[in-house]
Amino acid sequence: MKLKKGENVVVIAGKDRGQTGKIAQVFPQRSQVVVEGINLRKRRERPKKAGEKGQIVSVAFPLDSSKVMIKCDRCGRGVRVGYRVTEAKKIKICRRCQQPI
Repeated sequence: MKLKKGENVVVIAGKDRGQTGKIAQVFPQRSQVVVEGINLRKRRERPKKAGEKGQIVSVAFPLDSSKVMIKCDRCGRGVRVGYRVTEAKKIKICRRCQQPI
């Protein structure tokens, strides 16, 4: 999986198609990612202290990694990713404009 925590991605399929966000969590074994503000669902939260009320909270649920693409800052859209090895460093590059991501 070529996705890492903290990268900006574009959703390419599903109800949130076209929206962008930052990856908050990655689950490589399940091939899923959690993107901030995307794929939100309502969860009921119980009161933690006496006298406190329960509430309904929006939580970001995992998306399949095939539904997101890394966003290139220069191109401004979702792109495929390649790698270039320079000076014993592996750098992610945009396949469209060949610039580092």
